[in-house]
Amino acid sequence: MRGHDQDAAAMEDYLRAGEQRAAALGNRGRIRFNPDGSLHEDIVEAYWRCGFYIFEDVLGADELADIEADVIDIIDRLPSEQGSPVDAKGRPALAADCQGATLFWSKPLGDPFGGTDLASGRHPVKMSEPEAAVDAPQEIVYLILGDLQFSEACLRAYGHPQLLAVAAQINGEDFVPFNEALFLKEPGRVASVAWHQDGATHWDSPNWDQGSHGFNFMGQLYGCTAANGVWVVPGTHKLGKVDIKAMAAAAGSDRLPDAVPMICAPGDVAICNRQALHGSFANTSEDWRVTINFGFHRRSSVLGVKGGGLHNAPAVYDAARIAKRARVIGYGIDARRQRFPDETPFAYKPFVDDGAEYHWNETAKADLKDYNMLDLSI
Repeated sequence: MRGHDQDAAAMEDYLRAGEQRAAALGNRGRIRFNPDGSLHEDIVEAYWRCGFYIFEDVLGADELADIEADVIDIIDRLPSEQGSPVDAKGRPALAADCQGATLFWSKPLGDPFGGTDLASGRHPVKMSEPEAAVDAPQEIVYLILGDLQFSEACLRAYGHPQLLAVAAQINGEDFVPFNEALFLKEPGRVASVAWHQDGATHWDSPNWDQGSHGFNFMGQLYGCTAANGVWVVPGTHKLGKVDIKAMAAAAGSDRLPDAVPMICAPGDVAICNRQALHGSFANTSEDWRVTINFGFHRRSSVLGVKGGGLHNAPAVYDAARIAKRARVIGYGIDARRQRFPDETPFAYKPFVDDGAEYHWNETAKADLKDYNMLDLSI
């Protein structure tokens, strides 16, 4: 496949056409609930029809400023190079003492997963790899897993009462965590994410349906455009496993003709079904994209299921494992309560039923170390 620098005109046409298709979907707006607390039916219909929805103006200016400060600090503390125990200033590097999979590196504008057997081979098609600037570093961090242990601001976003209420409406009041990540799409440098569908465990289940593998929230610090954002093929979450290779072959490139970009302003939060076919192109634009990513599952999709292998070691997820991983929800709710005391905190039903209480303090911060080793990966 040719790089963007070699067919820039075709890529620009593709971006504009994608923007037009996205604008016609009718799947964006503020979070709205009915008087009985249920998610507004227009949102529910659009989400299940398209496989994603853009919630507008969720994160306010103060919260975005908090997140930006944490992101700047995280970037400043990254290892000076892959494997280095210190950052560029000689200090202990971020995540250098973590046991869990945390920092993911790529060559500038590369595609580290496409066309490989990595992540169970779920990225079968290699994306275009434009030529990076001659002064670009050899490798760059584009993805950080378990980011809530590094950012209190991201933890507070995780505890957002309206977003958690949406999770309860989509996945049931006993919804459970999946994992969390921070995507750093630096302009002119950061890698693509090849077309893929998330999920590994339930594709052949007799109980499979359009929501079996849960969803991800994607909070946007600076917003995202057709050039640097995630693209989705609407409706593919309903189709089971799709033949990505055949779709790319029919298109003649990595520019799938039915895909649309998620267009977001700062503070918007997208919800994306994990079964929807999605990906992103290498960021050759001049704009940063920083995405605060966190996902949730139905409890019934996780309990008693053998998962893992993508984000952590394979394991059967029993009730104790789920409860321990869900403590992060409690920490997020309380951390947010302390920062935004005028909000009504979300009441997570499993905690209400069990009488569980979680408090965000120094002990809790220590407890988050390597918490992502308990991710509920299906």
